[in-house]
Amino acid sequence: MSSSALTAALRPAKGAGIATLPVREPANEPATNALPLAELLEAAQRLQDAGQADAAVQLYRNWLDGNTSPLRHVAWFNLGTLLGSRQADAEAEKAYQAALTLFPAFPQARLNLGHALERRGDGDGALAQWLAVVEDTPDTPDNQALRLHAMNNLARLNEQLRRLDTAEAWMRRSLTAKAAQFDVLQHYVHIRQKQCKWPVYQPVGRVTANQLVVGTSPLAMLSMTDDPALQLMAAQRFVHERVVKPPEVPLHASGPARSGRIRIGYLSGDLCMHAVGLLTAELYELHDRERFEVYAFCWSKDDGSPLRQRLVQAMDHHIRIGGLDDTTAARLIAGLGIDVLVDLQGLTNGARPNILALRPAPVQVSYLGFPGTCALPGVDWIVADRQVMPEALTPYCTEQPLYVPTCYQVSDRQRDIAPRPTRAQYGLPEDAFVYCSFNNTFKFNEGQFRGWMRILQAVPGSVLWLLADNDWARDNMRQVAAEHGVAQERLIIAPRVAPPEYLARFQLADLMLDTFPYNAGTTASDALWMGLPLITWSGRTYISRMAGSLLNAVGLPDLITESLADYERLAVQLGQQPARVASYKRYLAEHGRQSPLFNVPQLVRDLEAGFEQLALASRPA
Repeated sequence: MSSSALTAALRPAKGAGIATLPVREPANEPATNALPLAELLEAAQRLQDAGQADAAVQLYRNWLDGNTSPLRHVAWFNLGTLLGSRQADAEAEKAYQAALTLFPAFPQARLNLGHALERRGDGDGALAQWLAVVEDTPDTPDNQALRLHAMNNLARLNEQLRRLDTAEAWMRRSLTAKAAQFDVLQHYVHIRQKQCKWPVYQPVGRVTANQLVVGTSPLAMLSMTDDPALQLMAAQRFVHERVVKPPEVPLHASGPARSGRIRIGYLSGDLCMHAVGLLTAELYELHDRERFEVYAFCWSKDDGSPLRQRLVQAMDHHIRIGGLDDTTAARLIAGLGIDVLVDLQGLTNGARPNILALRPAPVQVSYLGFPGTCALPGVDWIVADRQVMPEALTPYCTEQPLYVPTCYQVSDRQRDIAPRPTRAQYGLPEDAFVYCSFNNTFKFNEGQFRGWMRILQAVPGSVLWLLADNDWARDNMRQVAAEHGVAQERLIIAPRVAPPEYLARFQLADLMLDTFPYNAGTTASDALWMGLPLITWSGRTYISRMAGSLLNAVGLPDLITESLADYERLAVQLGQQPARVASYKRYLAEHGRQSPLFNVPQLVRDLEAGFEQLALASRPA
C-alpha cells in the first residue's frame, strides 16, 4: 500500500494525478488584476516543466495574495503539492489547511495533509485526516479511488504503529470495496500471519481463494507452503508487478575494463542491528585483501550501534546509496567496475531489486537475505549447499546454485554474550522441561503449532517459551492451546531484549523447536552457538531445509526429521529423556564451536573461490 501523496487538482501540479473539480471560472466572477484560475494553472505548469519550481511557487503566492476567486482553494492545494514535492512539508501543511478552510469538502487536500502530518511524526493527526475522507466522501464510483487511498493508508500506518487489529480491519474494508488490489492482499495475508490468525487465508468480500494465494507476497509465501512451485510463482508475480525490464545492453558493459583484484560489492539495507548484519560482520573482515577489494552499497539506517560501526569499518569502501534512485545507484556500481555483486536483500522489506535488474555487475549472486528463489532478472547465482538446495530443487529456482562444501550460512564468532540469567528472571519453572522457539510469530503456522501442543500434552509439566511480541498473537496461540487442553501458563512469553541478553537466555532452555516451512536461520545459529540443541523438519524448499543444513554442519544430523509425525515423536522422546538432551548439550559445549558450522575462515575461503571463478570467467580473455 503506497504512502505516496495523491496530488490531485484542477490542473495538477507537476507529478499530480487525477482532476475532479471544474476549472471554468464562474460567469459572474468579479474582475481582478490576477490571471483567471485556468491560466494561472497553465502558467505554473509551464514554469515547473521548465525547471523553475521556485518561480511557480511565487506565482501561486502572488495570485493568492490578490485574488478573491471562490476557487482559491484549488490554488492553495496546488501550491501545497508543489511545496510538498520540494520537501517543504511545514509550508505544504499550511497550504492544505488554507484550502480546507475555504472548502472543507476537499478530500484530495485531506489526503495530502495526512501525508504531510505523517512525515513530521504526527501519526494520529494523519489518521484523523484519512478517516475524515472515508466518513465524509460519498461512496460513489467517482470517489472510489479517493476512499481506497484513505483506507489503505489507514491500514498501512496503523500497521506501522503496531495497531494490527485496526490495520487488518481497514484492509478488510478496502478489499470488500474492491477485491483486485494486489498490494492490499499482500499486507492482509502477512498481517494475519503476524497475529497468528489461523487459517491465514480468510475470505473477505469478493476476494477469491485464487486471489488470496496469488496475492501472497514472496516473504509470506515462505511461511505458507513448502511447495517450491508456489514459492517460485510468488516471486515471479512480484517481479512482474514491481521490477523493471532488463536493458538489452547491461550497465556493466559500459563500465571500465576489469583487471587486478576482484571487486566484490555487497548490496544491502540491513548492514546494522539486523539478522543479516549480525551474521555477516566477520565475513567482510576475513576477506583476503590481496585478492579482493570489498565494497558495500548500503542504504541501511545508521542505528548508532557498535555492530553498525564494525560493519562499516570492515569494508574497504562503504558507499551510501540511500539518497540515489535505482538507476543512478546501478550506474555508480557499474562505474566502479564491480566484478561480483552480492545481493543480501532479495525480496525482503526495503529491497531494491531494480538495481539488480539493470545488471551493474557481470556476476550477481543472491545470499542470505531471502532464503529461496527471488526470480530476479540478472541474479544468476544463489549461495547454497547440498543439504539446503538438493538437485531436485533446482528446477524451481531461477538462480543456479553456487555450492559451498559445508553449510552455506556464515555466522559471526565475535558476539557479545551477557552473564547467564536464572530461570526465575524469565518466569520459567526450575524443574520443568523447557521447549523454546524464538522465531518471529509470522513463521508459525497452525499445523505445526497444534503439533507443539500435542508435544506439551505428552510431556507432563513441560512448557513452551515463545517470543510473541504482539498481544493478538499471544491471545490466538493461547486459544489454540486451550483447545488442546494446555493451560495458558504453559506458554511463557519472552520479552525482546538486547542481543547479548538474547543469546545468554538460550542457556535456560532444554530444546529448541524449529518452525516449518520457514525454518530458523539466524535463530538456529544462535541456539547452536550457545549450546542449545534443536530439532527441525526438513521439507522440499530452500527455506525449509536451512536448519537441517546447520545441524549437519554442527554434527547433529539425527535431530533432522522429514515429517510432522517424526518431528513430534522426536520432540516427545527428548522431553521424556532429559539425559539424552544433556548429552547433546555436552557435545555442543565440547565440539559445537569447533565444528565446520562455525569455521568461518574456511567458509570465507570457499565463497571467495566461487566468486573468483565466476569473476574471472566473466572477464575478457
